Amino acid sequence: MTSFDVKYDMYPAGDVGVGMVEGEMNIPGSAAQNSVEFNTLDEPIKETFLRDLRAVGNKFFHVLIPREKTSLLKEWDLWGPLLLCTLMATILQGSAERADNSNDGGPEFAEVFVLVWIGATVVTFNSKLLGGNISFFQSVCVLGYCLLPIAMALIVCRIILFSTQSTFLFFLRLVISIVGYVWATFAATKFLGDSQPEGKKALAVYPICLFYFILSWLVVSHSNV
Repeated sequence: MTSFDVKYDMYPAGDVGVGMVEGEMNIPGSAAQNSVEFNTLDEPIKETFLRDLRAVGNKFFHVLIPREKTSLLKEWDLWGPLLLCTLMATILQGSAERADNSNDGGPEFAEVFVLVWIGATVVTFNSKLLGGNISFFQSVCVLGYCLLPIAMALIVCRIILFSTQSTFLFFLRLVISIVGYVWATFAATKFLGDSQPEGKKALAVYPICLFYFILSWLVVSHSNV
């Protein structure tokens, strides 16, 4: 037998596609992976929830301290990006008066929500067109999790807005937003930098900087009572 053992599962005509939505990648010669088969259906819901929650928290930790580059790429998920996007859209909704003095918050929430996901998608497509060796969902995962510093800056700025506003407090919010922007950009380029071919990294980093700059500008200009 060669180093690759290939097994085909035959399905009846009515069951076509049952096993097509799940897959796994095994390293040849790794007996440990084949000896134990882990199935989440056999564990309590609480254990599954806590395990996923720990995984999300671990990714947040690596964004705050981006020392190694593969933590967000090994097992991608979109729970963290969805949480951060919803948090930012909720805080920013209704933050600016419209021309007709209506302030129901709906359009602002939708605008921020769509901006985050469309922006991450555009940045990812740009990376792929430049020849990046990272998958679509891995890139969206990294870009979404790296929103954490900007989301933290938004929370701090909203707390500052409870005080009577002054020029000093405006510049304080501006500095906090800049710190969040630099932090998010640094973390994203730390994780995604090596996925780009040499000579094209600057073309891949520029859209990332622009994406986070727009969101940081929202933190400064739209977080007004």
